[in-house]
Order: sequence, then C-alpha cells, then structure tokens
Amino acid sequence: MITIGDINLIIGEALFMVIKMSLPVLLTSMVIGLVISIFQTVTSIQEQTLTFVPKVIGVFLMIMILGNWMATELSGYITNLWSDFSKYVR
Repeated sequence: MITIGDINLIIGEALFMVIKMSLPVLLTSMVIGLVISIFQTVTSIQEQTLTFVPKVIGVFLMIMILGNWMATELSGYITNLWSDFSKYVR
C-alpha cells in the first residue's frame, strides 16, 4: 500500500529531476542575456530583440551537449519509477 510518505518521495524526486534537467539550460540563457545586456549598456544599443537569437543558439547548443546526459538521467528515473509500479497499484 502506498503512503503519503511514498507520494512525497515521488514528488520530491520528480521536482529535483526537473531542476537538475533545466538548470544548465536556464543558466546558459541567463549568462548570455547578462552578457548581451552589458554589451547593450556599454554601446547604448537598446534593441529588445538582440538577445533572442544568441539565447536560442546557446540553449540549442546546451541541449546538444547535455542531451545524452539528460536522456540517461530521465530514463533512469522513469525506469526506477516503473519498476516499483506494482507497489503503487495496491
């Protein structure tokens, strides 16, 4: 039988997985945005769309670089979750 503690554990692991998967991509986007913002301040260029393309390219590169790790971590989590499925059904 599943308890509230089991549910809390599953939710906690899922939230940690979301943070672990999204952190590198979000940090990359934030650093690129900060660098371009500093560049805009120094050069007095106030174009709002200037940060879009570099952020998209940076996020795409991070997903290409870390995609295998992300897929491995996520599939391991899902495998562990489904291996205990019979415990949760009762």
